[in-house]
Amino acid sequence: MKLHELSPVAGSKKEVKRIGRGHGSGQGKTAGKGHKGQKARSGGSIRPGFEGGQMPLQRRVPKRGFNNIFAKQIVAINVGSLNVFEDGQEVDAAAIISAGIVKKEHDGIKILGNGNLSKKLIVKASAFSETAKKKIEEAGGKAEVI
Repeated sequence: MKLHELSPVAGSKKEVKRIGRGHGSGQGKTAGKGHKGQKARSGGSIRPGFEGGQMPLQRRVPKRGFNNIFAKQIVAINVGSLNVFEDGQEVDAAAIISAGIVKKEHDGIKILGNGNLSKKLIVKASAFSETAKKKIEEAGGKAEVI
């Protein structure tokens, strides 16, 4: 194969649609813009969200409070739900997700103290409540902050 024998794959190159080049072109006269109106004019594009002078939806909907864009989304799990694991098992985010307790990790998992733990587990999570840490250690396990 030589350089001059190379050609693009069939169907990969399209003909450019030549708009406004006469009646016979199929896109002549008004060039697909219809007759008159704001969208037919040159430079006649309207910004996203503009509703023709009507009060836009963004301004009609009431707004309240404050939305912190830097807030971390932490998933909370109770100690009682960790009883599904085997005795002496190491429990981390991947194990919790595979067990079906949580769907996604998001920004971290926090273990809360509701329920009772009957198994000795090594739990690795982003955060623990005081009662959760106490219950894990009372069961003979270990609570490690990642």
